[in-house]
Amino acid sequence: MTMHLEGPWLSTTGKRKGKQKFRNAEEARKARELEESWKALQKKWGAEQEEKKRRRAMSAEVWTSPTPAYRGANEPKIPSLNGGLDMMPALKTPEKVYTGTKIIGIGTMHKSNAVPIFSDNEAKEISSMRR
Repeated sequence: MTMHLEGPWLSTTGKRKGKQKFRNAEEARKARELEESWKALQKKWGAEQEEKKRRRAMSAEVWTSPTPAYRGANEPKIPSLNGGLDMMPALKTPEKVYTGTKIIGIGTMHKSNAVPIFSDNEAKEISSMRR
């Protein structure tokens, strides 16, 4: 299945209609007269939409976010048993050092490849393997 591009009719942003076009001047004149009579009727009965929206917005309560209820916020504080002695300092671990006698050293075979060397013969072989 392939993806297809949809046309501008599937827009989620532009939902307002543009300027209305009429077939002829007579229809345009009728539409204007109808719009004027509708606004006059709204004004007569005091039901103008913009005024209604403004009054409703001004009378609405200001929204405030609810305070979060954290776990244990309403419960009493219980002290720990050892009186705060569980806070011990973190000490640096001693470095690990090889203390054996089998490995003579570490050699580099290719790039940064560290290789353990067990004998003098191996050290000579590794040194001759370079490019």
